[in-house]
Amino acid sequence: MPEQSVSHLVNRHPWSRYVALGDSFTEGIGDPEPLNPGGYRGWADRVAEELGRGHEDFAYANLAIRGRLLQQIVDEQVGPCLDLRPDLVSISAGGNDLIRPSGDPDALAEKLDAAVAELGSRGATVVLFNGPDTAFSVLNRIRGKVAIYNENLRTVAARHDAIVADMWSLRQLADPQMWDVDRLHFSPLGHHTIAMMVLDALNVQHTLEPLLPKDLPPRTWREARSSDLVWAREYFVPWVIRRLRHRSSGDGITPKRPTPGPAVGPNGTLLPHE
Repeated sequence: MPEQSVSHLVNRHPWSRYVALGDSFTEGIGDPEPLNPGGYRGWADRVAEELGRGHEDFAYANLAIRGRLLQQIVDEQVGPCLDLRPDLVSISAGGNDLIRPSGDPDALAEKLDAAVAELGSRGATVVLFNGPDTAFSVLNRIRGKVAIYNENLRTVAARHDAIVADMWSLRQLADPQMWDVDRLHFSPLGHHTIAMMVLDALNVQHTLEPLLPKDLPPRTWREARSSDLVWAREYFVPWVIRRLRHRSSGDGITPKRPTPGPAVGPNGTLLPHE
């Protein structure tokens, strides 16, 4: 297809103001970018960059903060989001709850249902994220809870005519290179892959191309074991200590894009947000 035709298709979507809600996943942790506010890019920024190409009046805000539980996202982000009057909203919430032993996928879905009803009450398109299949990750022990939550989430989406960004079916996420070194967040490759999936779910033509992971050299048992011990010391143990002390990685953090603004400049380059 000629380049001009592709550009024309990229610009065809009905939204002019997008607000992203959530935790570290939506904040973009694992996808560092010094030019971006907060020092991270992430799937939501990548989606907004595509939605903003050719739309001079398109604006994007990101209210997500790492470590937030679902109720905190509802209490702290839904109201400010509605004040911004978006016509497109994404919300990814519940992952930090499900990791905890007390995380109840049924109770979480009830809270999410009320939030989605409120977010869609003014006509905005709402995008919900289900959880990825954790069978091959360090979070495999919560796979059953994630599956239950995902089924509940589909019911919520159907009830409120929301769009589901289907992480569970994104089989590419089983590749270790899709994940950050902390094994809890996605790598730049993972965020890029998820951004493509979201744009496809929105039925928006885009310029993103699939990126293939590089082949990894085989590891010996000793190397694998050593890597696991390093991960436990540097990432898992600090996470457990924060939980025991009732602290969060998001303590003292503010949203990286609290007010709507362009995600890309007129020439398509990344645009820092003031």
